[in-house]
Amino acid sequence: MGSESETLLEIGRLLRRARLSSALTQEQVADLAGISRPRYRDIETGTAAARVTTLINIARALGLEMMLVPQAMIPAVQALLRPHDDDDLPAFVSQPDDDDHGSNLPRT
Repeated sequence: MGSESETLLEIGRLLRRARLSSALTQEQVADLAGISRPRYRDIETGTAAARVTTLINIARALGLEMMLVPQAMIPAVQALLRPHDDDDLPAFVSQPDDDDHGSNLPRT
């Protein structure tokens, strides 16, 4: 993302998707985040920037958590968030070893 306005628009799109998937209104999110509905609307539409504390409050109102990720790690994080085929599991999914077929019981 290049410009600040592009970043604000992307943050707004993410917040809107999260709000809609949570079946919340802008008014409800604003109330939960402790800001006015017009202020939330401006953040969601990308027409206004927000302080980090405000974004944290909005994220928590939407059941999300914000985190800082080193820029060098962004491609790896994005790869983990992409849908995967059964043959292409993300690194954090554990699979049983082939020799024990998922059982912790000793073989007889």
